[in-house]
Amino acid sequence: MPVLLEARSLGDDNHAIGTAPPGDCLEIGLLNNLGDGGLASGERQFISLLEAAAGDAVVRLTLYSLPQIRRSQATRERIRGMYSSMSSMLSGRLDGLIVTGAEPSAPDLPSETFWRGLTEVMDWAEHHTISTIWSCLAAHAAVLHLDGIQRQPLPAKQSGIYEFQRTGDHALLAGTGASYRAPHSRFNGLDAESLESHGYQVLTHSRTAGVDTFVKKWGSLFVYLQGHPEYDAPALTREYRRDILRFLTAESGRYPTMPENYFRDDVEMRLRDFEMLARIERKPESMFSFPVSIMGDGLKAESWRQDAATLIHNWLRYLRAQKS
Repeated sequence: MPVLLEARSLGDDNHAIGTAPPGDCLEIGLLNNLGDGGLASGERQFISLLEAAAGDAVVRLTLYSLPQIRRSQATRERIRGMYSSMSSMLSGRLDGLIVTGAEPSAPDLPSETFWRGLTEVMDWAEHHTISTIWSCLAAHAAVLHLDGIQRQPLPAKQSGIYEFQRTGDHALLAGTGASYRAPHSRFNGLDAESLESHGYQVLTHSRTAGVDTFVKKWGSLFVYLQGHPEYDAPALTREYRRDILRFLTAESGRYPTMPENYFRDDVEMRLRDFEMLARIERKPESMFSFPVSIMGDGLKAESWRQDAATLIHNWLRYLRAQKS
């Protein structure tokens, strides 16, 4: 089934526009808090994942974004045209809500400009959704607000495609194998022992990459993702290029870690050669030598997409069962 995208006005970037179908339509909200550079790609990735997962379910998706996030004028215009207001969300109900991460700018989460708005959504979602998915930074913020669990900085950015093992049975993992693959891209992590001591159930875990998916039942079933099952194939490449440019412009003092288990071996060698050049000639113009051809054919298989679609399919099935 197509995903019907509710929008305040019609635009070329709308994936699919429709009116609310009768009956068992699932009302899903996407609270998209990604930075200006990732806002549109985040929309596309989540719509694509929902379409792959929907099966015979009818999903109507409404876009929202926290107004406290600093935006360019162009992005504000996009949000004004395509997104619904937060007040409209907080005055109603949704069957399901997906909350993305955000670009951090403060030394700790409670100091972020969007913290108050995000915690208001957490408190609202507990009683006004059947289930909510908290992704990446949103997952870290939710466990901090709800249970005081602090995320811990990692020695280096964890970026790549990782294999996780199922740690128990749960309806969200129905149809997946003993192992589960997912993209991760983060500087911080949550400890499994701390989560479990506060009543969270860890569903997928890796000795090398840590916790992936975990859940806790409040008034709503909260599903937490440290990874990014929505990512399309070149997403980690885009992030890697962005982080390289930040190094070359001295916005960052550290050359980024290459995504693991992601590029083909021959491509990794080309990227190592580029890294040597970039470290010697540290200037923005060095990006002209970046091997852009890898965006199309330099990646290993997009092996996580089936697992991602299965997870979201099971989530939608849970919503339908609870709604009926």
